[in-house]
Amino acid sequence: AVGLERLQEGTRNGPLTVAVSPAFAAKWLLPRIERFQAECPETDVRLDTNLKPVDFAAQQIDIGVRYGAGVWPGLAAEKLMDEEVYPVCSPELLRRQGGPRRPADLAGETLIHDLSMDGPLGFPTWDAWLEQAGIGGVSTRRGMKINNSAAVLQAAIDGHGIALARSVMAHDDVAARRLVRLFPEIVVPSTLAYYVIYRPDMQALPRLDAFRQWLLREAASYRSHLPDA
Repeated sequence: AVGLERLQEGTRNGPLTVAVSPAFAAKWLLPRIERFQAECPETDVRLDTNLKPVDFAAQQIDIGVRYGAGVWPGLAAEKLMDEEVYPVCSPELLRRQGGPRRPADLAGETLIHDLSMDGPLGFPTWDAWLEQAGIGGVSTRRGMKINNSAAVLQAAIDGHGIALARSVMAHDDVAARRLVRLFPEIVVPSTLAYYVIYRPDMQALPRLDAFRQWLLREAASYRSHLPDA
């Protein structure tokens, strides 16, 4: 009985373990996490950065943010943010090469491909974006292929080509002019979204609920600062 009480006490008062992808941690969560720490200085956050499916109970994960269609068996899911996808490149690439000025010009550029979720139905790809945008004559067979969304953006920042960016990931880099959004008149929404996920039986845990509420407020603030908001 004493051992069980200690285990339950640790569940209530231990660190908050948050499962996120490495790219989401780098590009969205970490630039904002100090606001949560200011609100809840008594809560220690432990990030579990992994793209692979995790067993929340076995791996003692409290809460997570995942990109997908909204269904994770055994877990509650609340939508945080929708997003769109669009091409980006560095300002230097635009100045150095003078383009691309129109979508057809992509045919002469190095395309950077995001393979971080290679396989899931609906994950943004160059082929899907070009088709939805009604652009033909652009080959997607070649280019740079990277399996991390943050590294995809960094390759574009470094001038290695044109990346197909996920807007949530790219937002801060575009706002800071490290990247330039190309062809803003073409709007292609993603069929996937970001969700906060957690075990329903842990929802009442105070530190989990505090982090969940903070995530929802941060997502609302992010949406309110989008250009068309």
